[in-house]
Amino acid sequence: MDLRKMRIYDTEHTHSSEERDEYEKDYARLIQSPAFRRLQGKSQVFGAGSGDYYRTRLTHSLEVSQIAREVARRMQKEYPFLAAREHPGLMLDPAVVECAALAHDLGHPPFGHKGEEVLDRLLAEEHGLAYEGNAQNFRILMFLEKRAGSGSGLDLSAAVLLGINKYPYSLEEEGKLKGVYAMEWEAINYLREAWAMPKGCATLEAQLMDLCDDIAYSTHDIEDGIRAGKILMNPTFFADNRLLENLIQEILDDEGNGAVGWDQVDMHAMVKQVLADYLTQWEMIYSECKYESSRTRREMKARWVSMFAQKVGIIDDPAKGWKRVTFVRDGQEDLDLLRTMEILKKLAWVTLIKDFRVQRLQKRSEIMLQRLWGSFKEYETGRMIIPPDWTQSYEQHKHKWSWPRMVADYISGMTDAYAEKVYAELFASKSGSIYEMD
Repeated sequence: MDLRKMRIYDTEHTHSSEERDEYEKDYARLIQSPAFRRLQGKSQVFGAGSGDYYRTRLTHSLEVSQIAREVARRMQKEYPFLAAREHPGLMLDPAVVECAALAHDLGHPPFGHKGEEVLDRLLAEEHGLAYEGNAQNFRILMFLEKRAGSGSGLDLSAAVLLGINKYPYSLEEEGKLKGVYAMEWEAINYLREAWAMPKGCATLEAQLMDLCDDIAYSTHDIEDGIRAGKILMNPTFFADNRLLENLIQEILDDEGNGAVGWDQVDMHAMVKQVLADYLTQWEMIYSECKYESSRTRREMKARWVSMFAQKVGIIDDPAKGWKRVTFVRDGQEDLDLLRTMEILKKLAWVTLIKDFRVQRLQKRSEIMLQRLWGSFKEYETGRMIIPPDWTQSYEQHKHKWSWPRMVADYISGMTDAYAEKVYAELFASKSGSIYEMD
């Protein structure tokens, strides 16, 4: 199993302690990295800085890692084949899935999914390039981040890198909207070939990380929405036909929903029933918690996370000749629970992201990112107003990457607050010292 702990670029000069396990080194490299710290200033649903209660990308990543680690520990005991270590991609090490979960959102730009959408559109329209959060993860981990003794990112172990790689494709492949940029795919594909990974299949650890991300999203974001008053826990709110219609439309518009068997059920009836059951459960727990809404929110979230986590299992995937991590009931994939989770995810989406006030904030962030891009995109003028370490790095590596890609790297690495700061320096009346530390 040395294949799992191999590092693409590591040499004898990396100055890392020999007293630690390889995955402990990965964990330390991740949580000590600036990219990880910056997650505290990046939006999850509500803008970072909206309040001390709401989740950021950092707290979300920590919660996903906790769920994934605990599920991996349970599954190690339940599935004997995991102990056989018959294939490096058919293992579930809690330390690996924890690291993968901590790193899974590093590639997200400021202002949440709107930032990703704007950068992708600008790069595509002007340069025929793509911006994709999962691909940017690997650009950060394998190139942009710096550590002593390595000029190639954090140089994580193969198991952790492939544990993050939930979309095992190159974005250069026709029709792929998610994957890895060509520059990093060469190294990732090298690892996959060394492991003899089936084409298009993710490791069990990557699949588990991905499912636990969905579990967190479908439970924690709703908790934040209830706290913010966007989701009202009363019959009038849940019986509103507009909510039902918007939920169903989001499900229909999501191309990734085909695998959960919506054609097997009456979608309208199921969405309505899940919402009704959710409200009924809230009212029951509200009574148990002596009518304290704060305790009820936490208890609801905890019960749903626990229920989802206990249902995670592994089944055979004959179509791919591989195995799949999913919700399991009686040895079969639990499509009903997958659909239920999808409904809860869409409930969070239509009540939070689609709220007109959130949309106004997203429009504001879109304008800021477009103007920042416009300021930096021309090399001759942009290099004068971008920090010197970025321009020095560009000059060193320009044979491998273009100026527009570097600008996208710079903007995407910003926190929400830093993007607003730079925007204000360029476009708003502002007094202050030029010696303020960036």
